[in-house]
Amino acid sequence: MKPLTHNSLGRKYLVEDCQKIRIDAIVRQAKKNIEETLIHGLVEMEGFQLNITSHRLHHGGKRLWFECPLCKLPCGIIYKHPIEGKLVGCRTCLELEYRCRRFKGMIEVRL
Repeated sequence: MKPLTHNSLGRKYLVEDCQKIRIDAIVRQAKKNIEETLIHGLVEMEGFQLNITSHRLHHGGKRLWFECPLCKLPCGIIYKHPIEGKLVGCRTCLELEYRCRRFKGMIEVRL
């Protein structure tokens, strides 16, 4: 960028002569910084500390996952056990079922 002088006040400048600051570049960098902070840190929610992991997608993106505190596998949802409130984990570790599958094939479904 050329510096301004007292003789050039009447001159028109071109866009190409100016330094560009794009808002989308700033937002993209801020999102990247927030994501890196999340991945490298622990998330504390309702008194529980949860790790966050990530993996790369085929099209170049990144997907974030919770790490189950019990089995250490990635999962999208962490559950708090309904009876033992201090126990959190994935659906498989806590042996949770969906209501719609609970009575599948039993006579109660037909009634």
